Amino acid sequence: MGAEIKWNHPRYKSLLFVDRAAQLILKLAGHKDKELSLYLTTDQDIAQINQQWLGRQGPTNVISFSQPEHTASRLLGDIVISLDTAEREAKLAQTTLQNRLTALMIHGMVHLLGYDHEGSDGEQIVFEKKEKELIKALTGEKIMADLCINVDHVATVRQARGGVEPDPVAAAVLVELAGADGIVVHLREDRRHIQDRDVELLRQTIQTRLTLEMAATDEMIKIASKVQPDIVTLVPEKREELTTEGGLDVASLEKEITKAVARLHEASIPVSLFVDPEPGQIEAAKRTGAECIEIHTGRYAEAISAEEQDREFDQIAEMASLAADLGLRVHAGHGLNYQNSARLASVAEIVEFSIGHSVVSRAVLVGMERAVKEMLSLVKKGRIV
Repeated sequence: MGAEIKWNHPRYKSLLFVDRAAQLILKLAGHKDKELSLYLTTDQDIAQINQQWLGRQGPTNVISFSQPEHTASRLLGDIVISLDTAEREAKLAQTTLQNRLTALMIHGMVHLLGYDHEGSDGEQIVFEKKEKELIKALTGEKIMADLCINVDHVATVRQARGGVEPDPVAAAVLVELAGADGIVVHLREDRRHIQDRDVELLRQTIQTRLTLEMAATDEMIKIASKVQPDIVTLVPEKREELTTEGGLDVASLEKEITKAVARLHEASIPVSLFVDPEPGQIEAAKRTGAECIEIHTGRYAEAISAEEQDREFDQIAEMASLAADLGLRVHAGHGLNYQNSARLASVAEIVEFSIGHSVVSRAVLVGMERAVKEMLSLVKKGRIV
């Protein structure tokens, strides 16, 4: 049972999220024991289908064909979607193709469930209510991802002169006032930017939540246990690196990481592990007892070609799905900016983004409040609403 996907398009041969979204929609609609046929095609092809079966001229976005109730077939019905139309509608609505296709699949499914929106106003209201129910069920109670801002690089500017300004604690206040959902700081072993005093003051002053990034060392675990951040993200750390260069190798360090997670849990601190989007790392993260992973998005952010970025995006989406299936909360971060964040925000399993350097750089030019609000608009816009 499940969804069978067929493609008939010169540019799109597959889209990773489609199969999973179709399977989830079928399940959430209460028909996981049924089969669904999903056909993704061109404007020209759907126009022919529209004319042949419905007597209507021209292309449309989605057509549904339900199975007669008296048939013994386990097929719930067929949904036909024009990728050409979906792409145009996504651009017009300033959303992602993933969002638009998911919405069209839900629209088609509601038709298969026996609802109609072309009759009375009452029928349209009921139809739209059912659509919203499925969207909410698909994306979870929290439709939009959270945005947490890393203020490390405010401290980097301060440390360049060895003075007291700019103050990352003051910056964090402005970040919160702009509407961000949390503050992130990385207390490095060499204290190159954030200092112990910063972490202590942030814990006392911020009103949202504090994420402390740190290495899994005895010193850092003792500091975290004393300061009590809302969550700790364990990251790899090399003294010679400019910024964190890759994910934590949990698969090789599973025993040590498990002990660190246990110690933080003893201090009542939830733990996230910063990992590369690889199945072995995510599965190992689950075994450590951590509640969460943060997917390292560096390869996606640094991709040179569109093909490379598509490949890395698909990998992140697949690994986010794997992590969610394992019961892990999924965060994402590293190298994200005003050009590449919105696309990742369309991945429903990612519930939080950690973004720092790009926002702080933008704030130098336009101010912190505007920089944060601009990033918020991108992260929130990527979601189905």
